[in-house]
Amino acid sequence: MASMESSGESGFRTFEDLEVYKHAREFRKELYAVSRQLPAEERFALCDQIRRAAVSLTNNIAEGHGRYHFQEQIRFLLIARGSLEELIDDLNTCLDESYLPAEEVERLRALGWRVHRILAGYLRHLRQRRDEDLAGLKEPSTSYRTRIDLVPQAEVPPFED
Repeated sequence: MASMESSGESGFRTFEDLEVYKHAREFRKELYAVSRQLPAEERFALCDQIRRAAVSLTNNIAEGHGRYHFQEQIRFLLIARGSLEELIDDLNTCLDESYLPAEEVERLRALGWRVHRILAGYLRHLRQRRDEDLAGLKEPSTSYRTRIDLVPQAEVPPFED
């Protein structure tokens, strides 16, 4: 089966075509590299935490893209955003514990906040699309008439217990 690459058409075909996913994936790779640099005593604590949050970031972007409704997509992107902020806090831990040079932590934090901005833009886009779709579903301002409203009052049988 041939891969689905964009052929000059507008839009995207898979989650891998999303700008937010591309940037998140690069950030995930950077954080995996950080996890390999941590001291041995962090192997089952901070290292594992960084890897789980990094994978959660990209997994939730991908899973959200696979959902049909905008609200579901938004929900998964919010989870991804939480994982991203968790990773930025993990970088703060690396700085506080002197596991990485301050310059490296700042570079990585800047990358993380860049992904955050892109993610926020994508969330705004999805919310706008959701709101546009919902606007088309609103009921007309005219009131509904029930069947009983259509029957003349004299013909309406009295209510009996």
